[in-house]
Amino acid sequence: MTAEVQNRKLTREDLYSLEEYDRVRPEFRKRAMEHKKNRIVKVGPNATIHFEDALTMQYQIQEMLRAERIFKSEEIQEELDVYNPLIPEGSNWKATFMFEWEDPKERLEHLKQLVGAEDKIYVQVGEHDKVYAIANEDLERSTPDKTSSVHYLRFELTPEMVADVKKGAPIRVGVEHANYTHEVELPDNVRASLANDLA
Repeated sequence: MTAEVQNRKLTREDLYSLEEYDRVRPEFRKRAMEHKKNRIVKVGPNATIHFEDALTMQYQIQEMLRAERIFKSEEIQEELDVYNPLIPEGSNWKATFMFEWEDPKERLEHLKQLVGAEDKIYVQVGEHDKVYAIANEDLERSTPDKTSSVHYLRFELTPEMVADVKKGAPIRVGVEHANYTHEVELPDNVRASLANDLA
């Protein structure tokens, strides 16, 4: 698999065995880290969005298999079932969004003030309307009292948005919660990488 692979769901055939992964890990990890540099953006001082794709998910799965010493077919399939939904499908972007404060007590206090923030995260292509995230489709990560520090997001784009991304339109990412309002325009390297996610 290469960084330029078309985003399709991963299968067991895409994965290295534990023995193979041990051998190729230094090179593969270096490639994955270089790739990730083009897919991570700070959104304000205390949030980061990681846009996922087939390579970032392959790396995540390989590291999980390695850490847990997973080699049974059914357990490998379970990992694929967990991470495949985070691979974009040609008309959308998938992302992991993190609220970040180093001090646990401070983090908890902020998360209490950010209830519902996951529904206020958006992307905007050029002059099109903002596209708000569909958050945490696998399970609910927030309570009525606080939001989670980690959210899994899907942004569904219209064909017109996809076409404009392909033409080089700027892309902005933001949060518009009363207690955390920040927006950033994606740098060219990230914008180009995300354009490759779209069919």
